[in-house]
Amino acid sequence: MSGSPLFETIADFFKSDDWPYIQLEDRPVLSLNYNGKHANWTCYAQAREEQQQIIFYSVCPVTAPVERRAALAEFITRANYGLIIGNFELDFEDGEIRYKTSLDVEGLTLSAVVIKNLINTNVSTMDQYLPGLLTLLFADVSPREMIDRIEG
Repeated sequence: MSGSPLFETIADFFKSDDWPYIQLEDRPVLSLNYNGKHANWTCYAQAREEQQQIIFYSVCPVTAPVERRAALAEFITRANYGLIIGNFELDFEDGEIRYKTSLDVEGLTLSAVVIKNLINTNVSTMDQYLPGLLTLLFADVSPREMIDRIEG
C-alpha cells in the first residue's frame, strides 16, 4: 500500500520506534504485538487515507463467551462512560473485544508525538481494564463491581 502518505507516516513511526509489525495484505493496516503488564495482545494500526483518519485497536487476547456477553456489554458501557479518549467495543456475533483510539488528521501536520500519544493512550487503557475484563469473563462477578475496582 505504498504511495499512501498517511500509511507511510504510521509505518515510519513504528520503524523508528523499533516496534515490529507486518502489513496486512493489500490493506493500509499494520498488525503488531504488545506486551502489557497483565497480558499480551494484538494491535492494529489503520490508515484511512481518503478520510484522513488513523485508527489504532488493541484486541483482547480472549473472546467473550456467549453467556457472558451481556455482562461484558454492561462492563464496557460503564467503562466507556468515563473515558475521554477512545472506547471499548464488543462484537456480539463473535465475542471479539477491542479498545479503539482514533484521530482525524485532516489539515494537521502529523508528528511522531501525536502518533505515540494515540498509541500509548490505547495500550495503557487496555492494560488498565484488562484484568477486570478477564475476571468478568470467567467469574460470576458484577460488571459494576469490576469497574469500581478498576476506577476505584
